[in-house]
Amino acid sequence: MSNLMQEIRQAVIEGQAKTVVPKVEQALADGVAPDVILNESLISAMAEVGQLFEDSEFFVPEMLIAARAMSSALEILKPRLVEQGVEPIGKIAIGTVKGDLHDIGKSLVAMMLEGAGFEIVDLGVDVPAEKFIEAAQNGAKVVAMSALLTTTMPNMKKTIEAFREAGLRDQTVIMVGGAPVTQTYADEIGADGYSPDASAAVRKAKELLGV
Repeated sequence: MSNLMQEIRQAVIEGQAKTVVPKVEQALADGVAPDVILNESLISAMAEVGQLFEDSEFFVPEMLIAARAMSSALEILKPRLVEQGVEPIGKIAIGTVKGDLHDIGKSLVAMMLEGAGFEIVDLGVDVPAEKFIEAAQNGAKVVAMSALLTTTMPNMKKTIEAFREAGLRDQTVIMVGGAPVTQTYADEIGADGYSPDASAAVRKAKELLGV
């Protein structure tokens, strides 16, 4: 890895968005291919951030600022990656279920997944079953639902039932997460996967898609 690629990687890990952006622009000006920057610097950095979180060296605030730095770099790279014909490893639609307006956890998971090379469709908060279904009909292979309130958790089950009624359940991978959600609950409602945090969500999504 070149010095510049290493500098970009380190700046992402440290959450230095103002440093990352000009360094990515410099790398592009130097003729470095967008997919090389993506893989060697951004995806590599976010994998390290996930590991630091799991090792209890990073916490949610550190993950969040690193993810924001990565997102800033990715905004520059996206059009170049499209031009280069680089395909994402999978399309994931993510949202907080109907009745729940909490956004931070869902957004962090979305950014970590994007940093791992997935195409993300962020549906926002208070998302009804119909919007999740529409996203699946538009090519999302994975639907990820978040809930922070025990009162809104039942809407995860209702959404999964709506997928069955729409005839889309067998062809859509459904992941769930959020503070009150457990593996036991995920099993009860028939979800394909559960993750307790953003780092685990990346691993689980890759596992479920066979990446």
